Formats: sequence, C-alpha cells, structure tokens
Amino acid sequence: MDRRALSSTQKKIRLLREYVGRHPMWVAWQVTYRCNFRCGFCGYWHDEQGKQPEQTVEQFEYGARQMARLGSVFVSLAGGEPLLRDDIVALVEVIARWHLPFVTTNGYLMTPELARELYEAGAWGVSVSIDYANAEQHDRRRGMKGAFDRAVRALEYLAKGRKYAWQRVNLMSVLMHDNLDQMEELIKIARGCGAYFMVQPYSAMKTGDERFVCRDPQVSEKLLELRGRYPNMLSNPYFLSQFRNAVTQGVGGCMAGRAFYNIDSLGNVSICVERRSVPVGNLYEDNIVLLYRKMREEAKGNTCKSCWYNCRGELESLYHPYGLFRSLPTYFFDRGQVPEEMPVW
Repeated sequence: MDRRALSSTQKKIRLLREYVGRHPMWVAWQVTYRCNFRCGFCGYWHDEQGKQPEQTVEQFEYGARQMARLGSVFVSLAGGEPLLRDDIVALVEVIARWHLPFVTTNGYLMTPELARELYEAGAWGVSVSIDYANAEQHDRRRGMKGAFDRAVRALEYLAKGRKYAWQRVNLMSVLMHDNLDQMEELIKIARGCGAYFMVQPYSAMKTGDERFVCRDPQVSEKLLELRGRYPNMLSNPYFLSQFRNAVTQGVGGCMAGRAFYNIDSLGNVSICVERRSVPVGNLYEDNIVLLYRKMREEAKGNTCKSCWYNCRGELESLYHPYGLFRSLPTYFFDRGQVPEEMPVW
C-alpha cells in the first residue's frame, strides 16, 4: 500500500476533526449500477444508468485523494452490486489510503478468498443485505434463488476473513411492511455468524411504491427493545427512535450536502443519492473546493423529509447529544468483533 496511507488511528483523528469542523464525513459512492438481483423494492437493476461506463481504478484513486481534501472519511462503496466489478479489491485499496471504505453487497458472489482480500486491502467493514429470516421469502423478494443461503455464507466468510481488530461485518436489513417480526431472528442469525446487525426503513423515494413501507405504530419501540437485549445490534438508538416519525410526518433537518453526499458511477456529485439526477458537479472535472461550496449552497434550500436511510439517519444521529454518546464505541474504538454483552455507555 502507498506509504502515504493513513493509519486507522490517523483516520479516526481526522474523523473527529471533520466532525468538529462540520465537514462531510460520509460519502455514498456507487461503483456500478449493474446488479445480478431483481429486487422488487429497488429500480437500479433496470435503470439506464446500469448501461453507462464506470470509473477506472485510476479515477477512484484521484477522486479519493480529492475527497480527502474535502474532509470525507467514511466511503460506502455500493451499487448496484459492487462485487460484479472484477477490480473491487483494487478499488477498496485505493480508497483505504485516505478513508475508511465500507462495502455493501448482496453476498451472492462472496468467496473466502475475496473476503480475505477485501480486508487485506483495507476495508473498514462489509455489509451483507438480508431482509428475511425465511430463506424462501428473502429469495422471492430479491428475485434470486439461493440468495439467502449465499448471503449467510458470505457473513461467515467475512467474519473469518478479517485481518485487523477494527474491521467489522454487518448484516443489513431493509425494514418493510412484512418483516418487522423477523428482525429478532435476523439479529440472531447475524450473531451466529459473528456479525453485527443494522436496519434501515424502506423509503418510497427509490421506486415510488408505498406498498413496502412499514407502518407499525410501535416500530421504534420494538426495535429499541431489541437493541436493548442484543449487543450485536449496532443501529444508533436515536436513529431507531425516529422510524415511526419517518413514516408519519417525516424527519426534518436533513443534512445532505453537509454531513454526507453522493457520487454516482460516472463521478457526478449530488447532495443525496435520490438527487443524483441533479448533480452539483463532477468529481473529475470540477474543483473539489467549488464542489463543496455548491453542495453547501444546495443544502441551504433542502427541506426534504422523505427518507430516513441509514446513510442519513446514522450520520445525523452524531449531531444529537444522545446519539453521539451512544456512537462513541462504534466509531472510535477498535472493536470489530461482536461483544459478548452490552457495553455500559
């Protein structure tokens, strides 16, 4: 790895600096819009964007260096399905020189060798998406036979493939209209694989389809109760406490463009993944400082309350005193392995 690469400790110090300076800390970077699944609650797989050119490793390296000037630290490499890229390990390696890269995958293409290589390249963590504890339901919703079994195996491969204590494995679930009662079993599945568990609510912003929205009036209370009992449930309590509001009235104060932003598969920069059709500029064509200023300007007029995605809610929890307090073990301590019991915080 490049000698200029920052250590894990240096990155965490920079994270604290960017937080105090109110600079963006999280970037969602779509490395591809191609996908091998056909999920009914996501439209990326039939989007025209999936047919567009993708950035090269050299472009990612340049972009990562530019983003470091802006202050970004956490970089979520997603899609589409990022493991469809043969060079995904190289992408993680160049991002890891300056940032803490996180890969989100459906797990179908994961192998023991790939899991080890991702962590050796410097991945801070990998999330595997599983939405149902029932294999048949998960496979049907994801449009791929065997999706559940391969996702669980991916968690096991990743748990064994970690190289450093600070590296982690997550099971990530999308909360929908019919899977709230399966969250506890999913938490147990994650625990059995040596993984953390995180959840985010489905948003109709992605497809315009309201059928998948969870409208249980006790959703926040139920999730918080589970978090109190299971030490491997990592979702921030403040984030969970707003799930019901997100459905009934929306959550105001969106910090898109200030705490986080989005980069699409062509390098176009927008304040949010759902605003990728109206970018403020391009990572490779525009000055990064000017891009930052444009994002701040667009953020001033942002009154959107329509989503409570993980990439928004978890970051905004850090700007709430209770949320920040409960997140300290997650972001600043080298505790990648799942704890045996709940830490006292």
